Amino acid sequence: MTLNSIGLNTKKTKVIATDLNQLLANFQIYYQNLRGIHWNIRGKRFFDLHVKFEELYTDANLKVDEIAERILTLGATPLHTFDDYSKAAKVPVGKDISEDEKAVKLIVSSLTELLKIERQILESSGEANDEGTNSMMSDFITQQEKTVWMMKAWLGESI
Repeated sequence: MTLNSIGLNTKKTKVIATDLNQLLANFQIYYQNLRGIHWNIRGKRFFDLHVKFEELYTDANLKVDEIAERILTLGATPLHTFDDYSKAAKVPVGKDISEDEKAVKLIVSSLTELLKIERQILESSGEANDEGTNSMMSDFITQQEKTVWMMKAWLGESI
């Protein structure tokens, strides 16, 4: 077994980095969706949602950077073109969404997809003894589960 300079199995970290690149691509689509709904939201809830969407896209932007830096830490190269993101992403693309419920439902469906990817990475990073990635995924999951709960509550739905 070959270890890299941070003491992790190189074969396992290569797999984790690939999965992190998939997460990165999905986060980039999610981020752009949030920018779009922030810009285009209309209606009586504009002021509240405009601010909330800005909070969410600011957080997503920070997470994009964290993911890319973790990929680099593991010795791989982060995806960095929109073409790569489009090919790798499973998060739905939200185009021309200006209605409040559609915007919130897009957030919920996007986070649901991100959580699936993050749970897979959490499992593989745990098996690889990769505490750095494991901790990051755990933090992301905790925050996003709360956001899903809050968005579903806003929609009048249960989790």
